[in-house]
Amino acid sequence: MFNIVLFEPEIPPNTGNIMRLCANTGSELHLIHPLGFDINEKSLRRAGLDYIDDSIVHHYENYQDYFEKNNTQQLYAIETNGIKRYTDCHFSKGVSFMFGPETRGLPIHILDSIPKDNVLRIPMLENSRSLNLSNSASIVVYEAWRQNNFESS
Repeated sequence: MFNIVLFEPEIPPNTGNIMRLCANTGSELHLIHPLGFDINEKSLRRAGLDYIDDSIVHHYENYQDYFEKNNTQQLYAIETNGIKRYTDCHFSKGVSFMFGPETRGLPIHILDSIPKDNVLRIPMLENSRSLNLSNSASIVVYEAWRQNNFESS
């Protein structure tokens, strides 16, 4: 359906919650290493519950490995400093949404490799710093799914 790409995620419960999101929306999760935790960490499994086994999770050594193995033509970066709102786009099935690490966001070299119109933001009140990673992923994936009439494939 859709692809959620986490670049060097740091907080296990966020990744566990996103695994659960993927299992419930038919999305795939792409984890770009290094991770800030062990993939078998208890808090990751607790957040993902029994959905972890149903999720399709792909692992990559680094961004270059991900870039070489995936179609990045339909890649959107979700960043607090994106110029375009996520609601101003039409998402087709199969698009990828990339999110950066919780404490620092996506590095500039990755943002520079993505067309500016594909760097999106989720609106927030002025002076707000950021939303939780798993909440942000849910907002964007559900909007994309809604645009596709909640079809499962």
